[in-house]
Amino acid sequence: MLNEILFALEAVATWQNLLIMAAGIWGGVIVGAIPGMTGTMAVTLALPFTFYMAPVPSILLLVALYKGSTYGGSVSAILIKTPGTASAACTALDGYPLAQQGKAGKALNMALYSSVTGDFISNLSLIFLAAPLAVLALRVGPPEYFMLMLFALSTVAGVSGNSLLLGLISAALGLLLATVGEDLYGSFRFAFTDNMQAGLSVAPVLIGLFALPELIKLIVFRAASRDIAAKLGDQSVTRAEFMGSLKSILRGSSIGVVLGAIPGIGPSAAAFFSYGEAQRSSKNGENFGKGELEGIAASESANNGACGATMIPLLALGVPGDVITGVMLGAFMIQGLTPGPLLFQTNIHEVYMLFIGMLMSSVLLFGAGKMTMRMFSYVSHIPQTLLTPVVLLLCLFGIYSISSSMFDVAILLIMGVVGFGMFLMNIPAAPFLIAFILGPMIEENLRRALAISRGDPAVLLSSPITWIFAVLIVFVIGLTVRREIQKSKIRKA
Repeated sequence: MLNEILFALEAVATWQNLLIMAAGIWGGVIVGAIPGMTGTMAVTLALPFTFYMAPVPSILLLVALYKGSTYGGSVSAILIKTPGTASAACTALDGYPLAQQGKAGKALNMALYSSVTGDFISNLSLIFLAAPLAVLALRVGPPEYFMLMLFALSTVAGVSGNSLLLGLISAALGLLLATVGEDLYGSFRFAFTDNMQAGLSVAPVLIGLFALPELIKLIVFRAASRDIAAKLGDQSVTRAEFMGSLKSILRGSSIGVVLGAIPGIGPSAAAFFSYGEAQRSSKNGENFGKGELEGIAASESANNGACGATMIPLLALGVPGDVITGVMLGAFMIQGLTPGPLLFQTNIHEVYMLFIGMLMSSVLLFGAGKMTMRMFSYVSHIPQTLLTPVVLLLCLFGIYSISSSMFDVAILLIMGVVGFGMFLMNIPAAPFLIAFILGPMIEENLRRALAISRGDPAVLLSSPITWIFAVLIVFVIGLTVRREIQKSKIRKA
């Protein structure tokens, strides 16, 4: 075995492979930082170029693009409150307020350190825990998925701001919009046009809800905010600040690994889940959403922690963990590699090369992040009169380039107006987005669970895993009610 590993290390550690991975990481970071340009798009566009490459370098290129784009979404989320990817939406909640306080450099550094740590832990988990986590994922059926997603939805209470009622209203609106389109049994809901039959895409809703309201505010309140500009500064994360967030980084990485290993969940749900858990357990929980480094650490460690973990079911079972690994499955097949249990018997050399290359990519991600940070730091020095149309064009171009659909562009603009209206009424946007992302997964697994049991709701508490999540849901609801009672007493006093 040792000889196989050393031989694989020698085969991977060539300047050609390192150059391929560096280009993938660099390109992924840049694509992820551009609003609307998702990691799925980057991997899909790069797929044809891998047809003429050797198997392992081609897979490493796609993995590097995936990891780079996941981190890159945090750059624009922090600097201009425009998450480049859905998994970076939580990062914007604390990253942008820090940028407004002149601490953008500190926020970007924390995002990078958390991403690299989560990515490295995820890679180690892929290497040592692939088989056990794959077996666990096989035991998670629709009832367990439903209770897990319901528990993740409880993070709404943590990001509702000062009013839980407004947060619940926002989440209800998100769940309502999540029902648009075709359901599991072919029925259409709210499908007023042909375009709505496919439902609303996450990208235009995400960008419209978080980016466009900021642009509208710059225009409407131009006189009041003329002198306000985010300053990058030269602020590094201190040892005390990093150690203070280390618990959230490790917990977020673990959440990312577990949720990433379960097919269909992905980095976005892991980021929201981790953010909510960090806020509930942190002594600075009240400061989340106002500029808290620990919030960035929790979000970024989880979404990057899920990247390597999504490869676990792909390699061990041949089941893609998310959309991007679905594209990678095609790349494996094109290269003559068949993911699944037999892969570890027939192509163990290629598996070792892939593992070693993924560990190297964590180091390359750190270097690319540092270099890109300096390049994108100039965004904070662009005058608002120039930045506003540039960001708007990036949003419009990014959304249109995904599916060449003017309907998605219309949804982007409509959600921008809706987001601005929510801002005026002090309705938080984060619960809306959480509910919108989790809504389809909650409905799908609920209906499948009830179909399996022929309508018996007892199936939702039919296993130890479902009971664990049920107890956690009750515990979280109890803490939320207790917190609201305490707030009510403080107001009366």
